[in-house]
Amino acid sequence: MIENKLRAAGCVFAEDEASILISAARTTAELDDMVNKRVAGFPLEHILGWAEFCGLRITVDAGVFIPRRRTELLVRHAISLAQSESVVVDLCCGSGALGAVIAVNLEWIELHAVDIDPVAVSCAHKNITGTNGHVYEGDLYEPLPSTLRNRVDILIANVPYVPTESIKLLPPEARIYEASVALHGGKDGLDVMRRVATDATLWLVPGGHLFVETSERQVPLVVEIFALSGLTPQVVTDEVLEATIVIGTRALSQLP
Repeated sequence: MIENKLRAAGCVFAEDEASILISAARTTAELDDMVNKRVAGFPLEHILGWAEFCGLRITVDAGVFIPRRRTELLVRHAISLAQSESVVVDLCCGSGALGAVIAVNLEWIELHAVDIDPVAVSCAHKNITGTNGHVYEGDLYEPLPSTLRNRVDILIANVPYVPTESIKLLPPEARIYEASVALHGGKDGLDVMRRVATDATLWLVPGGHLFVETSERQVPLVVEIFALSGLTPQVVTDEVLEATIVIGTRALSQLP
């Protein structure tokens, strides 16, 4: 049985995964191929070509970072502080999942998404098409139109925050099959976070918000980074999702 094969390979949710693969396969040969890939360690989402995130089916191409359930906390709070016609920027967008969910939940937002990985950019185009969003390839803020400076209401940046020395401790599904650029955060995991926070006030409107996900252990450093960058930090946690985010707000009276 497929379920037994998956369980023997170490799949914790073998029964559920077997059901999903059976439903997704169009032929017996395709099902066999999908099961063999899963047994070999390929992520289920890459085999299927999609992941469910915040109720949406998000296209996830091979090698692209798979959106995690814990990131729903970040998206939920971004939506709560956004409104129709907000300018939303999604840095390190990966598949574009976060921006796509925000666009679906809010009408008439102006969405801009950026990633340095061309494979992720191609994937993001698929997920953001239909939202009137724009996708750019490049390093953080670099490819964004200069006209967005001081106009961004919601800046989401699900940056890599795994310390380089901890990469080897990640599950093989992430360590082997997801792009390393989406995982490596440098010595303390916060290299990219610092770069995002440092320039955030150049792009945010007064009162605008930066949202990042981090680990509980990194919170004190992230709070310090935000404060030094001119942002007022707020820490939010969710024990059920095992998620921690930091929201940084640009002061209303802050000059560009």
